[in-house]
Amino acid sequence: MAVDFFNLKRGEQPLLISIPHMGTHIPDGIADRLTPAANLLADTDWHLAQLYDFADAMGATILQATHSRYVIDLNRPPGDESLYPGQATTSLCPTETFPGESIYQDGQAPTKEEIAERLSTYWRPYHDQLQAELARLRALHGAVLLWDAHSIASRLPRLFDGKLPDFNLGTNEGRSCAPAVQDAVGHAASAAVGQRFTSVLNGRFKGGYITRHYGQPQDNIHAVQLEMCQSTYMDETPPFGYRPDLAQESAPVIRTIMEAALQALPRP
Repeated sequence: MAVDFFNLKRGEQPLLISIPHMGTHIPDGIADRLTPAANLLADTDWHLAQLYDFADAMGATILQATHSRYVIDLNRPPGDESLYPGQATTSLCPTETFPGESIYQDGQAPTKEEIAERLSTYWRPYHDQLQAELARLRALHGAVLLWDAHSIASRLPRLFDGKLPDFNLGTNEGRSCAPAVQDAVGHAASAAVGQRFTSVLNGRFKGGYITRHYGQPQDNIHAVQLEMCQSTYMDETPPFGYRPDLAQESAPVIRTIMEAALQALPRP
């Protein structure tokens, strides 16, 4: 059965939420080449649509991926340049999980030709739609906030030492948004996390391709990435269940930070 490349809910406020790693679909021609470790889909940004269910009431436009990042990573550059030179990371069409396990059976990794085909088939439609929605919202309001939503296991020794802060906000070191937006995000996070959570701005995760490429404050597009520890809203072990008891504490923090960013959005 055919699966759409993304799901889109259009809103009318100057807020676009991108969720590029929530997808779990893997086409048959790829799925039958994966290892048992890859079939767990552990690197998925699980349940983010449910965690962000408050966004409908905010009038946000929400763009969600349907296909797994193991098919192609929508938050990597099309040329597959490293976003974090010198640090461990995964590629455009990853061949290893975050812990370093093989995604493909021996001899089954995608060729350059297959990667190019996946780029055209799966990567491009998401980015074309993202660009179109940013243009639509900017035309309506003069400026738009792009919020790139992610989550990750709180402990991944291959990628970072110890436990990651609960809320990891990234603005590409201030280049993806206006200073007022970055200041508002940082202050709101510090005030909202309280004693329950921890936060950092431009720490280990400063923003992926989506934040860096589309965050162009000089063009009135202001981008912020949030990489959350999954321990704040779900179980981090299979079957990766959603935890409403945790989410009811973390979701309001997200909304508070997002609302602060919107209030600080420069309007031409």
